[in-house]
Amino acid sequence: MLTLSLLIGILITVVVGAIFFWIIDRFSPEAKIGKLLKLLVVLICLGSIISRVYPLMIVDPSMPASDLGVR
Repeated sequence: MLTLSLLIGILITVVVGAIFFWIIDRFSPEAKIGKLLKLLVVLICLGSIISRVYPLMIVDPSMPASDLGVR
């Protein structure tokens, strides 16, 4: 269930980022401003995705190796 929630959250982030890309392409008066805004959108989307995935990557050192799938 957690994986499905994670995938839905990442998909929503990507879709919102794509919508912002379209808005920037459509309404940006200058190319330089458009590029900077797109870079900002990419960084914000990456930050959002990383903030969702990072807690799953943390491994508790006190957890036995058998719980991690290590043999």
